[in-house]
Amino acid sequence: MSNYIKVFTGNFIEVQRIFNELQNLNICAIIKDESESGRLAGFGASIQGLQEIHVHKEELDKAAETVKNLSSELQS
Repeated sequence: MSNYIKVFTGNFIEVQRIFNELQNLNICAIIKDESESGRLAGFGASIQGLQEIHVHKEELDKAAETVKNLSSELQS
């Protein structure tokens, strides 16, 4: 079982904004881009252009609150 949990899925701009804010809070986040991984391996992905942010499960609570706040901000 992975120690990393998905906290957000969105386009490149949204993901970069949230990822940078998590980094500023010293939260170790990783970006997963299935379409890019598939392209490099010679396969396609079902949804193009979406990326995921994953954080370590020990940082989930802090990260989830930040993602929630930023998601609301990005939606408005």
